[in-house]
Amino acid sequence: MKVKKFMAASMPDAMKQIRAELGKDAVILNSRVVYTGGVLGFFKKRNIEVMAAADSYKEIEQKPAVKPAAIPAASNHFKGTTEESQFPGSRTSDELIKEINGLKKMMSSLAGGQQTSTVYPEAIRKVMHVLYEQEIDNSIQDQVLQVMLEKWYLGGAKAKVAEVEAWLHEELIKQIENIPFSGISFTKKYINVAGPTGVGKTTTLAKMAAECVIKHKKKAAFITADTYRIAAIDQLKTYAGILDIPLEVCYTIDDFRQAAEKLKDYDLVLIDTAGRNFRNRQYVEDLKNVIDFEKDMETFLVLSLTAKQKDMEDIYNQFSIIDIDKLIFTKADETSTYGAMYNIIHKYKKGAAYITNGQDVPDDILMAGPEAIVKQLMGNKK
Repeated sequence: MKVKKFMAASMPDAMKQIRAELGKDAVILNSRVVYTGGVLGFFKKRNIEVMAAADSYKEIEQKPAVKPAAIPAASNHFKGTTEESQFPGSRTSDELIKEINGLKKMMSSLAGGQQTSTVYPEAIRKVMHVLYEQEIDNSIQDQVLQVMLEKWYLGGAKAKVAEVEAWLHEELIKQIENIPFSGISFTKKYINVAGPTGVGKTTTLAKMAAECVIKHKKKAAFITADTYRIAAIDQLKTYAGILDIPLEVCYTIDDFRQAAEKLKDYDLVLIDTAGRNFRNRQYVEDLKNVIDFEKDMETFLVLSLTAKQKDMEDIYNQFSIIDIDKLIFTKADETSTYGAMYNIIHKYKKGAAYITNGQDVPDDILMAGPEAIVKQLMGNKK
């Protein structure tokens, strides 16, 4: 048996060294964080120290007289002081081989059956599988995995799956907690929802209007610039009648300015825009010919959770010609995969305002925030 200590900046880096020197069948015996260097106790460099071992079955079988000692459990601290050593012993070679195989089985590959023979604890694999199933970006998975491994090897090696899930929940929140999240801020008079066709902008706008009128007691009104679909105007008229608020229809930017003048005494004006083919940038630019974005405007970009992440990114980039304040994610009830929502927020550092999960007005809408996003992602587990 060959045992060696490795020092690296991170656990993945240590794994690479171990595989390169000891082979893919090596097992981890112990790992801990160490700090090196620095001046007068400051500016120390943080590293991971890993003790790993590789065996040679032939060597063991040829020397039955040697009595190897019990191998310490993967979570115990290794007490040797040399870089390499041999275990003296009291166990038979068959017992030693059996224990080595047990360690290998316990430490199998990364969550979701991804890549390599890298060894990871089973509880971490089970929890990380959630991120794989939810299609969280690989770069985020790598960051989270490193944190989880450090927690595991620095004292949590006996943690149950529920405890490891709590670690994951906490780390996912940390990744996005500094991004601004909020619903309507009530600091701007005009509330605009924009987005491609078929994402549910009109229904979402009605839910937002109901919140303003019923919950916040605001004097609100509608403007619609969605004149491409007669059904959209009729739908908004129905909502306006239920909420007892006025509706103005605009075909040009002059119409918009006239409507704004009519509604000058209202607290909030919620604007519905026509859905655009986001792949044609001209259609998006046409919004500026109908809506005066120089007004006191707060804009929400609506994205459907049933869309592919690549399409969401293309939509965001096309609509970024107008100032986007927050995101709204719709159709949460029509999918079981929410990783794209987390990835978009993380990538663009743009917070979400709402998540909608049905057609009922005003009920099927949730306030978004780091906690709500992560709970949706993890199936409300913590």
